[in-house]
Parts: sequence; structure tokens; C-alpha cells
Amino acid sequence: MTLRDVSGENKDIRMQGQNRKIVAAAGPTAVGKTEYMIGLALDIDAEIVSCDSMQLYKYMDIGSAKPTAEERAAVRHYLVDEIDPREPFTVAKYQRMAKEAIEEIFSKGKIPLVTGGTGLYLNSLLYDMDFGPTPSGSSGERREELYAMAAKQGNEAVHRILEAVDPLSAERIHPNNLKRVVRAIEAAESGEKLTAFDNVRKKTDDYDVILIGLCRDRAELYERIDLRVDMLMEQGLLEEVKMLRGMGFTTEDIAMKGIGYKEILDALDGRYSLEEAVDTVKKNTRHYAKRQMTWFKRYDEMKWFDLTGRNKDEVLGEIREWVNRRL
Repeated sequence: MTLRDVSGENKDIRMQGQNRKIVAAAGPTAVGKTEYMIGLALDIDAEIVSCDSMQLYKYMDIGSAKPTAEERAAVRHYLVDEIDPREPFTVAKYQRMAKEAIEEIFSKGKIPLVTGGTGLYLNSLLYDMDFGPTPSGSSGERREELYAMAAKQGNEAVHRILEAVDPLSAERIHPNNLKRVVRAIEAAESGEKLTAFDNVRKKTDDYDVILIGLCRDRAELYERIDLRVDMLMEQGLLEEVKMLRGMGFTTEDIAMKGIGYKEILDALDGRYSLEEAVDTVKKNTRHYAKRQMTWFKRYDEMKWFDLTGRNKDEVLGEIREWVNRRL
């Protein structure tokens, strides 16, 4: 029996906490997570909790590839279009909001379906991560020096410093998560450790997790990335970035450092042509997808589904069957 046919009695059992299981689906950008997970959500009576660091921002609809109004009408989505880009936002705040959403979904007798490509956000839901304060020995001057280096030489330059002072943290923190990289460097240089990552492998007791991954071979994924960027431009990404600049946003704003926004904004500011900006968006997105896969492959318990050249309904049926056996 699939969960499409779940009786009211079984829903009551879930609401009583006797079956506190969530499904978490991860994969690189442009792999097809939104399309496939909406189909799965409809099949297993689920609601979706976004695990995407850009889709939670208001006003940034096109560049973040948010689910459409029709998709959000078909399945309830949480943590999409909720945060003003001017508002400081942390992984700790994401964890709190996402867990509140998960509890709300449980209260309805439905299955929480977490889906997205932001690895650190996913970690905050899979493991008991303690987000402590900034290390006591850190220096504001040192922090500014690191941010200035990132602005001039790129995030990778700062990440190389982390690799030298704390290789284990460097493996776990994405180079583009600059705030987290800087904190880890501060912690290492002050002789302290980041508690968030000391305990990263202690699984949460809040619920059980059914972890699935979506992937495609590199050639197909990169082709989809290029097509998506072209489509985002056709949908009005340039106009969206112009609107955000008109609202006062610059490359100094964290939200505007997202891929697609920073490159187009640089083009508008005359750093290079629009054509060069689009090519850079494609290149940076491909690099990001590679880092995402490196992150997600660390999850030993993840069940992978390869979508390369396959029929959607066939794969979705396999995913549904695999998930239903574990719910």
C-alpha cells in the first residue's frame, strides 16, 4: 500500500510521533530535484521543506530557480520566499525554521520532505550541530583582513588558508560559505575548535531520516546547467538584478553573492560584458555542482538514483517504491 492510500488511522499514528520519519533528497543544481520531488510529495502525502540557501530570499525569484506558483500550489513549500535579503541569516536560523516546519508537517499527519542542494543546511537537519558563539580569541581586524582577501582574490584563496590551519574543517566547509570559512580560521588560529563540526556526525534524535540522492552523468548535468542559465536569462534574470540594484543591493550584500546575481551585477557595473557574465555564470554553476557532489557523496547512508537518459515516471516509481518500504 502506498502512502497515497494512507488511512486516517495511520495518519493519527504519525501525528502521535510513532512514525517520525522524514525524507531528505539532495543533489547538484539543475539535476531535477524540484520536478522529481514534487512528484514524490504528491505520491507519499508529503509537504516540502526547502534546503536551498537562495530560494528562501524574497525578490530573488528567477536567479534562485524557485518552484513556480503552480508547483507551490500543488505541494506546500516551506522556507521559500520568506527572508528579506537585507536580513542577516545564519545556518542556526535555518535549522530552527526548518525544524519548526518539520514539526508543523508532522502535526498534519504528513511526511516532511526536505529537498535542496545546500549541504551545510542539510547537515543542520541530519546531525546535532551546536552553533556556538564566535571564538573568544578571534580578532575583528583579522576577520576584516580575510574578507578583504576574499573580495580581491576570491573565496578559494581564503579557503586555502583554512586548508593549512585546519584540514578537517576545510573538507567539510564549502569555499563559497565564506562566513563559515572565516569563523573556522579564527577558531583554528585562536586554538579553539568549532563545536558545530566537532559533533557533526552525531545524528539527530528528533526524527529518522530516509536519505536519497539524485545524480546525472557530468556531460548531461553540465548541458542542463547551460540550458538552465540560458532559460533564466530568457525569463528575465537581467531585469531582476536591475530591480535589486535599484533597491540598493550591491555585491557587498551576502544575498547578492549568489551565483547568477554577482556576475550579472558585475556586468551592470561595467566589470565585463553581459555575454561574459552569462558564460561566467555557467562556469561557476558547473564548479558549484561539482562541489555539491563532493559534499553529498560523504553520506554513506544515501541511496543514489541516476537520472541520466532515463524516463521520469520510471525513475520516480523506483524512488517511490524505495521510500515507501522505509516509511
